[in-house]
Amino acid sequence: MTLILAPMEGLVDAQIREILTSIGGVDRCVTEFIRVNDQVLPPKIFYRFAPELHNNGCTTSGTPVTIQLLGSNPSVLAETALLAVKLGAPAIDLNFGCPSKTVNRNKGGSVLLKEPELIHSIIKAVREGVPAHIPVTAKMRLGYEDKSLALDNAYAIQDAGASEVCVHARTKAEGYKPPAHWEWIARIREALKINVVANGDICSLEDYQRCRSISGCDDVMIGRGLMAFPDLALVIANHQAGNPQNPMVWEELLPVIQNFFYETSKQLPPKHGPGRLKQWLKFLKNQYPEAQTLFDAIRGIKDPQAIADIIAPMVLKKAS
Repeated sequence: MTLILAPMEGLVDAQIREILTSIGGVDRCVTEFIRVNDQVLPPKIFYRFAPELHNNGCTTSGTPVTIQLLGSNPSVLAETALLAVKLGAPAIDLNFGCPSKTVNRNKGGSVLLKEPELIHSIIKAVREGVPAHIPVTAKMRLGYEDKSLALDNAYAIQDAGASEVCVHARTKAEGYKPPAHWEWIARIREALKINVVANGDICSLEDYQRCRSISGCDDVMIGRGLMAFPDLALVIANHQAGNPQNPMVWEELLPVIQNFFYETSKQLPPKHGPGRLKQWLKFLKNQYPEAQTLFDAIRGIKDPQAIADIIAPMVLKKAS
């Protein structure tokens, strides 16, 4: 079983990867997509999206971080992938799943699912452009407007040389609306020879068990579920190992939240730090009612120090 932390644009950055991999259970991470247009990007862009490249492509807990690229120009993507590898990327992932209207208008992400031949060309160019020992993988949805090309796209990815495909079990048109169609992942897994990773609506141990049963996949990718339930990967891993554990309680998570906000406030302009915390609390409240209480307490506050002063007594109370 492999559990992968999903890329989430504007949310799962290096800091969140550091937190979630340090908690445990995550075997691999994928960066937010790096947009590639008609020229190879400079190294500073890769270091901005993946500072882990300074640490042999791993978080400090040793979890490898795959570099994800998004674009539609096969040759430029291949050159960009090679640069990423030279900078230390342990693997390259190609994004055919992003549902963003802006991205799709610029011929990136899930809109490419209308063109299996182009997907094949992209994967083939990247596979041939990087050393043979570097894994090349892809993420796809079930389609753009419908699922009619789901198998065509999956075959295109496999036949072009990818070693793995992660399938988000919805179309672009379906967005993130439930349910995720795990039975379609099963169809793709049964058709392909390469590894298939299941993704979509895995927010609890029970979801994982149902997804694995329906899709038949041993490996899963989780994004929103881990943002709401930070030790979900560890709970799943321990359950699979026969050592069930209780999820982290709010009092255990509070110091993690405090440190997250401290680091965020150091790294970002003052006006952005509070927004990042509020963004995470919106996910956490799905698992922790206390997150809603904290969110309500800081909702209208923009001063980082004022927010820090609200959180600090909560942590001290927990410690005592």
